Amino acid sequence: MEHTPFPSWPDVAADLIAVATGRTPAQTVIKGGKWVNVHTREVLDSHDIAITHGRIACVMPDADYCTGPETEVIEANGRYMIPGLCDAHMHIESGMLTPAEFARAVIPHGTTSMFTDPHEIANVLGLEGVRMMHDEAQLQPVNIFTQMPSCAPSAPGMETTGFEISPEDVAEAMGWPGIIGLGEMMNFPGVSNADPKMLAEIAATQRAGKTVGGHYASPDLGPAFAGYVAGGPADDHEGTCVADAIARMRQGMRSMIRLGSAWYDVQSQITAITEKGLDPRNMILCTDDCHSGTLVNDGHMNRVVRHAIDCGCDPLVALQMATINTATHFGLEREIGSLTPGRRADVILTSDLRTLPIEHVIARGKTVSVNGEITVDCPHYNWPESARQTVNMARDLSADDFRIAAPKGANAVTANVIGVVENQAPTKALQFKLPVTEGRVQATGEVCQIALVERHQATGGVVNAFVSGFGYQGQMAMASTVAHDSHHMIVVGTDADNMALAANRLREVGGGITVFKDGAELALVDLPIAGLMSDSPAREVAAKADAMMDAMRACGCTLNNAYMQHSLLALVVIPELRISDLGLVDVRTFEFKPVIETHT
Repeated sequence: MEHTPFPSWPDVAADLIAVATGRTPAQTVIKGGKWVNVHTREVLDSHDIAITHGRIACVMPDADYCTGPETEVIEANGRYMIPGLCDAHMHIESGMLTPAEFARAVIPHGTTSMFTDPHEIANVLGLEGVRMMHDEAQLQPVNIFTQMPSCAPSAPGMETTGFEISPEDVAEAMGWPGIIGLGEMMNFPGVSNADPKMLAEIAATQRAGKTVGGHYASPDLGPAFAGYVAGGPADDHEGTCVADAIARMRQGMRSMIRLGSAWYDVQSQITAITEKGLDPRNMILCTDDCHSGTLVNDGHMNRVVRHAIDCGCDPLVALQMATINTATHFGLEREIGSLTPGRRADVILTSDLRTLPIEHVIARGKTVSVNGEITVDCPHYNWPESARQTVNMARDLSADDFRIAAPKGANAVTANVIGVVENQAPTKALQFKLPVTEGRVQATGEVCQIALVERHQATGGVVNAFVSGFGYQGQMAMASTVAHDSHHMIVVGTDADNMALAANRLREVGGGITVFKDGAELALVDLPIAGLMSDSPAREVAAKADAMMDAMRACGCTLNNAYMQHSLLALVVIPELRISDLGLVDVRTFEFKPVIETHT
């Protein structure tokens, strides 16, 4: 399907003027609403919005003079008219959906602009995969801006990806129509140490006049942080406490505070505004990672705005953080983020600013959702077979591939163990004493086994280690080809036989998530595109995801959205301890650690 570019403001300026002055009727008028002005942070009663060619011509107390016999009139009936919501940082792949189905899922929640970093597919399919995501995004009836991924691999030397992104790739992508900037610069040690490759990617972005995304996942706010900011990243979403938010804003960055499926970082950081009284212009709301179950059952950016309000934020300030602040950050203040002349006519009608029911959504001047039901088509890209055949394993695995041999003569070992932290991306580097039986180290109690199975180059490699915090009981295993960011296969389990069954099942179906217990499959979410996404409707994928979460609970896991924790166990740029296809990584030092520290 060919993409028709949305007309620019200069393209239609004469028509906008004609409508605003009453010389030509508007195509659409939203009548009799309360105008929420995010530029001045005020609510103005009894206003109309006149729209033509998908853009706002004027906002006036009475726009009857803009109305003709062919004008579509949408009655606001005294409801609030707010700008369409913007998600400042997110990964569509985390929704387990393609851009089209992700758009279909979030449009009824009032999201009309997304700033997406497809670095998940970049790790699997390289620049070609990014182009596929970009092209499908361009087809949608809402604004999906793409950030060119910066770090594949996320930590060079610590992992192996299916493809690598180069500065040349970044420079090429800067010329694509939907590219808004550089995706999160996760290699924060590389920037702080002036790595030439990282600086070349940043330079290519800045020379194109576009925004460099940040990712500083370290509590160190000293010289390393100063070096990172000096390198050029303009925002950061990895803060977890109020000191993080303040430090970023003071240094001229935008502090992006997130509420995703498993990341609950708004409450701890928004106090910089609500209690300390800092200027809110440099704080932005985002989701980062939301899986399909959250999107269907709980919402998207409307959920984040409500949460910010529940945390004590003034509703108008919270709306600014999800609209104009985001638009300004990406240099799009004259395009999106407010209900003012010339901007894209992205409008939500809602009867309450605190609970924020999304009753009517208009994007680019056209109604796209009414009372939670989508009213437009979200076109699909024709995904090729190369994107659907990405689980490359040399062979089926056996239980022996998931057994950890103990040092000769050992009766027990002290193991380095990844410790999961509920509702946060960071893990803990823990140590546990584990027993040895028949020459093999045994997972026991709160400790289970984790394995990273190579799935890009069919090397047959399996790296085994230990993880705690999931609470699994009995004989079970869970496997996923969603394994941020290298996206090999993560298998977590209490039993080697079930771990082999789960891994082989994903090889059979071409990727996804599966849960096995006592030798039987309890749930399967098939994700055939890059092993990351499905092009099925969001409700179908969400139903499978809900069944997967139920299966995890049936195996003893009580963590909130534990799947997100599972999928990030290989993310070797967030402290403290992670697993990769090359070994166990201490992200505090970017050094490999032995699985077995000592033995007796």
